Amino acid sequence: MEPKEFPVNRALNVIGGKWRPQVYCALENGPIRFSELEREIPEINRKVLTDQLRELEQLGMVKRTEYPGKVLHVEYELTEEALTLQPMMKSLCKWGNEGCEAEKQL
Repeated sequence: MEPKEFPVNRALNVIGGKWRPQVYCALENGPIRFSELEREIPEINRKVLTDQLRELEQLGMVKRTEYPGKVLHVEYELTEEALTLQPMMKSLCKWGNEGCEAEKQL
């Protein structure tokens, strides 16, 4: 089996990276505007956040909705598929808070 076909690697390709887990967490409570995402993740710059949202949208994990009007406003939310990841993401957060002994040794 090729490494990219290994199930864990396939999952990490979707959820892994420096910013994706934080984007998932910021979106877990429902639709949110771009500016609110910037406030939720203050360390991320605008271009990186935009790129991450686009990639997640292409992967089918984030839905982007435009609301036309005098001022266009856009909201982002997790798709149904992305919501299936929430129990795993919460478990990873718990493990990171409580049991990540390997990182402490670095």
